[in-house]
Amino acid sequence: MAEGIATLYSEYEVLPDHDAFADFHVAVVPGRRLPRPLCVFEMDGLRPFTPLASDEAFAFLEWGMNWCVTGYCHTLLTIHSAVLERDGRALIMPAPPGSGKSTLCAALALHGWRLLSDEMTLLDTKTGMVVPAVRPVSLKNASIEIIRQLAPAQEFGPIAYDTMKGTVAHMRAPSASVARSDEVSSPAWVVFPRYDAHASTSLVARGKATSLMQLAENCFNQNVHGRSGFHALAELVDRCGCYDFSYGLLDEAIEVLTNLPVPQ
Repeated sequence: MAEGIATLYSEYEVLPDHDAFADFHVAVVPGRRLPRPLCVFEMDGLRPFTPLASDEAFAFLEWGMNWCVTGYCHTLLTIHSAVLERDGRALIMPAPPGSGKSTLCAALALHGWRLLSDEMTLLDTKTGMVVPAVRPVSLKNASIEIIRQLAPAQEFGPIAYDTMKGTVAHMRAPSASVARSDEVSSPAWVVFPRYDAHASTSLVARGKATSLMQLAENCFNQNVHGRSGFHALAELVDRCGCYDFSYGLLDEAIEVLTNLPVPQ
C-alpha cells in the first residue's frame, strides 16, 4: 500500500487532518494470516467485499475507490468509460472489459491527451460538462508490457498477480493531468473501441439512437437521475460525433483518434 501510494499519488494534494472533508474514509487493512495472508477493504467502517490476497492490497484500494464513486456519487451521471481531453474537447470511450479501452487510454495520455479517467466519465447533468477523476490507469496482462515498451520511463505501482482480472498494474497519471484535475471539459466524441490483433484500423460513424442505447447500458446510475439522466445522455450524444472504432496497431489507433473530425 505504501509503495503504491508513494509512487502513484505523490503529486496529489494532501489535506490537513483537522479541517479536511472527505466523501469517503477508506482503508485496506490486514485480514487473517493463515493459511495465507489476506487483506480487507473498508469504507466508513463497512467491509463490503470478500478479502483478497495481501499482495493485491493496492489494486484492492483502487477497485474499492471506484466502487465508492460509482455506488454513491450520484450528484453526477457516471458512465463506465475512459475519458480524455485535447484542445478543450473530451473523448469518451465506453467499452466492456477486453476491448482495449484502458490500453488505448494510457497510450493517448502519453501522447498529448489530458487524462480525465480510465474508468468513468462523470457528467454534470446541468452543464453537460465532464468532471475529471484523475487517478492511475489500471492495466492488465499483456497491456502492462505494451505500455512499458511505449513509454519505458513511465512509472507503475505494485504488480498484483493471479487476481480475478489476471495480472494487474497501475500506471502513474501524467503530471500535467494531475495539475489540471479541477478543469472540466466539453464532450465532443463518443467512440466505442474494440481491439483485435488481426484487425485493420477502422473508424466508422454510427447512428445517434444506437449510440444512446449503448451509452445508457454503460451508465451506472441513470436510474437514480431518472428523466434528467436520460435527457443528459441524449444531449451528450446529440452534440458528439459517435463512432465504432476497431484497431490492431496502437500507433495507428493513436494517430486516428488524435485526428478525429471536430463535430459541427
